[in-house]
Amino acid sequence: MIVVNTETVPGYDVVAVKGIVQGNTVRAKHVGRDIAAGLKNLAGGELKGYTELLTESRREAVERMMAQAQQLGANAVLNVRFSTSAVTGGAAELYAYGTAAVVQPIAEAAAPPPTHFA
Repeated sequence: MIVVNTETVPGYDVVAVKGIVQGNTVRAKHVGRDIAAGLKNLAGGELKGYTELLTESRREAVERMMAQAQQLGANAVLNVRFSTSAVTGGAAELYAYGTAAVVQPIAEAAAPPPTHFA
């Protein structure tokens, strides 16, 4: 399945739009990650536990969005966007959405036959 954050796919025509599709996941913080993040805040640097959490969340949300697109008979999801929001004090939602579509490769125009002048 083609998944892009643009309205079109270079080299493809959109032949049908199936509708908006979405996938989401809500994840809670892990106590161990919170402790490590608190210590990291003192020294500075990347909070790797949270980076991993967001990476997993993004993958899961995209997989759910793609599954919904496949159920609609789409082979692409266009104009994909992500959103996050706090659900409770210790949990956040990652939401992915886009437009399910059927795309097909653009047929190359047949080159006109060469002309020769005698």
